[in-house]
Amino acid sequence: MNTYLRGISIIVLAASLGTPALAHHSFSAQYDGEKIVNLTGTVTKIEWQNPHVYIYVDVADAKGVYAQWALEMGAPAVLTRTQGWTRSTLNIGDQINVEGRGARDGSNLANARSVTLTSGEKLGAGSSEKVTP
Repeated sequence: MNTYLRGISIIVLAASLGTPALAHHSFSAQYDGEKIVNLTGTVTKIEWQNPHVYIYVDVADAKGVYAQWALEMGAPAVLTRTQGWTRSTLNIGDQINVEGRGARDGSNLANARSVTLTSGEKLGAGSSEKVTP
């Protein structure tokens, strides 16, 4: 192998070692299937990207104190092909109700199973729990 190709090989190897691989964890590793959450709040952010769509919702507790929740949904392709979603289904400021399963670590993170819009329309969220709502 000539010096040029050897140098290129070393650069490619070094770059690949310095780049962390994205891991995809199973539902049960991150979420508790017995920890049912029902949240009603205002959409503050939408991340419509692979591998999962995330929506962020401000939710008030019994004392009126707001906390932001991150809600993991299915992949964009799953939501559009099988659940009836489009990129414009939700907008910042929309009021929604989300039913899902909470994070094992007790953080404000949940895996969404269904989202009910103010119109009353209920859409599946492509949950990785593998249970149809």
